[in-house]
Amino acid sequence: MENKGELLSQLRIDRNAVEPPSRAPWIVASILVLVLAAAGGYAWWSSASAVFEVSVATAQAPATSDGSTAVLQATGYVTARRQATVSAQITGTLAEVLIEEGEHVDAGQVLARLDDTAQQAGLAQAQAQVAQSRALVGQYRAELDQARRDLTRAEELVGRKLVSRQSAETAKTRVATLEAQQNAQQRSVDLAEAQLRSVQVQLDYTTVRAPFAGVIIAKAAQVGEIISPLSAGGGFTRTGVGTIVDMDSLEIEVDVNESYINRVSPGARAEAVLDAYPDWTIPARVIAIIPTADRGKATVKVRVGLEQKDPRILPDMGARVSFMEERSASPAAQEAPKGVLVPATAIVQREGKNAVFAIDGDRARLRAVVPGPSVGDLRQVEGIEPATRVVREPPAEMQDGARISIE
Repeated sequence: MENKGELLSQLRIDRNAVEPPSRAPWIVASILVLVLAAAGGYAWWSSASAVFEVSVATAQAPATSDGSTAVLQATGYVTARRQATVSAQITGTLAEVLIEEGEHVDAGQVLARLDDTAQQAGLAQAQAQVAQSRALVGQYRAELDQARRDLTRAEELVGRKLVSRQSAETAKTRVATLEAQQNAQQRSVDLAEAQLRSVQVQLDYTTVRAPFAGVIIAKAAQVGEIISPLSAGGGFTRTGVGTIVDMDSLEIEVDVNESYINRVSPGARAEAVLDAYPDWTIPARVIAIIPTADRGKATVKVRVGLEQKDPRILPDMGARVSFMEERSASPAAQEAPKGVLVPATAIVQREGKNAVFAIDGDRARLRAVVPGPSVGDLRQVEGIEPATRVVREPPAEMQDGARISIE
């Protein structure tokens, strides 16, 4: 009975006892912390391991102010003052074409040759005619020498009264006749030699040469095609072998609104920027203002000469020209500006601060900067050194230390 009482007492519920606290909330919180940490670590790892393909720009030191300022900007194209489509001066079939696009040629270099079979035959005929005419001159000269000797003997015999005077006169007439024939034949020689020179010129026309040194930008004909200095129509006759450009004659032609043409003067300084190389400023100078206006566009054409030659400058490239106005400046204004110029798109916001991504090997390093005034598509910033390479347009997900691949 006692055992049953003890068992019953053990089964009795004590309502005043305090239950121990549950560990379930702590377990759930720990799991959430681990999940968030793993997600953050994965996001960091993904961001760090991702490779961003980017384009790069170089920070430029702004030009030291020398009292000049841009008063006008205009757009135009690079043109060549010396450009020629080279053709033969006669109609003929191409036997050789010795040029390719992009090839540099010297003045007088052979570019192509025409079939010269007919010209060679004409040359041989002209040479034979010259030889024949010269041989006849030699014949008349020999006969004339003999006639003069006969005249001398006849005059001696007349003086000794051994022959009549008529014999001497006959000999004298023969000398005069042979002299006239020799002179006429000499003119025939001159004519034959002139014809020979004409044939030689025609033969030279079968060789197409470069009129000046330059670069071939177009090859317009192939071996076997007929070329002619005049268009024969129908599309079967070429009018040129190729086009050559003198790269030293490149300049820029821009259209300036006639309302602002008074701001441009011949000889004034200018700065050119090619559309293909927006970070490259080329010193330039106004060559001339074409004295006519385009009534349809209300513009005046201005020729701008480039003071820097470079193989990157090609005909028909788009360009933007800034015309500079000279003015005196105080010594304070001539101090070098602070900071560097970078593309405005390179400046981003990270954690509420302005920054750029500088290139460090295959990584992009976040650099805080202080933006300044804008200069066209560029913006002046402080915080990085000149010649620093920066990402031109950083993606929104790019972070400090991100791996990059340069386009």
